[in-house]
Amino acid sequence: MDSMQTGSMLDTETTDTEALYNQLLLDAASREGFQMPPDAAKQNVLQVVPKPGFCLKTKDAEGKKAFINVCHADNVPAPKDMTDDELLKLLDSEDPFGFRIPMSLGEPHAELDKSGSGCTAYDVVVNPGFLEKMKKSEIFRAFFLSVTLEGIEDKYNQTLSRDWVLLKNKRFVGTLPEQNIRAESKPLITEMDNSAPTIPKAPKLDAQDLKARGQTPEYRIVQDPVDGHPDYLVAEINLPKVKTVNSVTLDIGEDRILLETRSNVYYLDIYLPFFLLQDECGAQFNRKTRILTITMPVQPS
Repeated sequence: MDSMQTGSMLDTETTDTEALYNQLLLDAASREGFQMPPDAAKQNVLQVVPKPGFCLKTKDAEGKKAFINVCHADNVPAPKDMTDDELLKLLDSEDPFGFRIPMSLGEPHAELDKSGSGCTAYDVVVNPGFLEKMKKSEIFRAFFLSVTLEGIEDKYNQTLSRDWVLLKNKRFVGTLPEQNIRAESKPLITEMDNSAPTIPKAPKLDAQDLKARGQTPEYRIVQDPVDGHPDYLVAEINLPKVKTVNSVTLDIGEDRILLETRSNVYYLDIYLPFFLLQDECGAQFNRKTRILTITMPVQPS
C-alpha cells in the first residue's frame, strides 16, 4: 500500500434508515461524484412515469408547505409480504429496520398550492401492490411515511414536520416527472460471487493483542456490479459499542481499510483485492443501527 488517507469523512453523522439504503445508494454515490459506466447505466436503468396514489401534506423547518406524492409503478419490486402483527413484532425487535421497502425517490420540484402560494413537492414511487396494502393498513402506512420522511430529510438536508395530513380529495400536487429506476429486481448491492477475488478477513489476534488493539468488529464487503470488475465496493462495519462517530478513526488506503476506536474498543485492518479511488471514498455512521457504511469507488481495471 503506497499511502493512507485520513480525512473528515466521518465528521457528519447520519440517522437515515437502512430501509432506504439500498434504494438510495447509487443516487448518493452519484451526488458524491461516483458515476456508473455509461454502458452499465443503460443496461440497469429505465424511466417510468409515476402513477398517482395518495398525497401527504406537511411543513418544512421554515413553516412552508411540503407535499409527498406517494405514487406507484409496476417496475418497482414489491417488498416481502408481511402481516400487521409481523411488522409490529419486527419493529419491537433488535432489528427494527429489517423490513425493507423498494422505492424510488425523485427530485423535489417547486409547485403552487390551491391558494397560489409556492410549495415543494416530492415524489416517491412504490410497487402497486404495496400501495394498496398501505391504503388498507394504517400500521404499514405509518411505517412507510416515517421511512420516507427520514429519507427525504437525509437526502435533501431538510427538516419536515411529523404533524402531517393525508389529503382526502387530491391524489397528487403539481406534476409527476419521470424517474430513473433499476430495470432489474436484483439488489443494487449484492454479495461478491465466487469468481471475484476473495476479501481477506482480518487476522486473528491473541488475547494480549486484543487488549492492546481492540476487538475485531463484524463486517461485510459487497461489490457492484456483482460480476466482473466492480465500479465500487461497500463495506458495512457493525460497531454496537460506539455511541458517537467522534470516537472512530478511519483511514482508507489504496487497497486497505484501517479502523480504530477510542479506548481500543474495536480494531480492524484489512486489505482489499482492488485498488481504490481514495479521494472519492466516503463514510457514514448510522447512530440508530451503529453501522458504519463506507462507499469506495474502485479504480478501472
